[in-house]
Amino acid sequence: MTRQEELPEAFLEKLQSVTGKRARIVVDHILEHGYITTEDLEKTYGYNHPPRAARDVREQGIPLETFKVTSSEGRRIAAYLFGSLADVRGGMLGGRKALPKALKDDLYAESERRCAVCNGRFAKRYLQVDHRIPYEIAGDSAQPDKNSQDYMLLCGACNRAKSWSCEHCPNWETKSSQICSRCYWAFPQDYTHIALREVRRTDIIWAEDEIQVYNELKDAAKKADSAIPDYVKQIIRKYFAD
Repeated sequence: MTRQEELPEAFLEKLQSVTGKRARIVVDHILEHGYITTEDLEKTYGYNHPPRAARDVREQGIPLETFKVTSSEGRRIAAYLFGSLADVRGGMLGGRKALPKALKDDLYAESERRCAVCNGRFAKRYLQVDHRIPYEIAGDSAQPDKNSQDYMLLCGACNRAKSWSCEHCPNWETKSSQICSRCYWAFPQDYTHIALREVRRTDIIWAEDEIQVYNELKDAAKKADSAIPDYVKQIIRKYFAD
């Protein structure tokens, strides 16, 4: 395993830019011991979600390689060590940049208080600014206040769904911004795939007076012995066939 004394000076300089408690713990532990395991992160440092700590480091442009080791209990677990200096992503050194408050204000006004994915209306505090193309793929915009098109507002549920889908997409390893730019999670109104799967998706929220319509739809689907999504598809097919 690679210890501090075996790393190139240029790599060590890059590591000095890593900030944030979790990321710093991962870096310092690897420098001292050569690698860090998920068991170390859980039992020694008290992190219940070790991959998140590793991701913190990667988000700051430092490459980590994942491999398997045997835990103290005899289980196969993940461990992390530094990757190649050639894979350091300079544009991400120092981690995510704080986004200006004006960016969220602008997006909130442009979107008319809507989540970009489910189209539901929310109070501003329930919407989160997210990169259209994940930070881990493309990094930050140089001037987010002047490039609001690179960002979107998402409700908490859609943000979590997007994160899970992106992290399980093959492009998470390939890191092609072009592939991301054609994905549903980046541009829900104009896409060709969802996490590289040839599927299409529509999210619908029923709120306030619309709830009565939803209840009628639910009752009709139940009478037809059909799941609501399937029943909606039947209605749409009939509409276009007539």
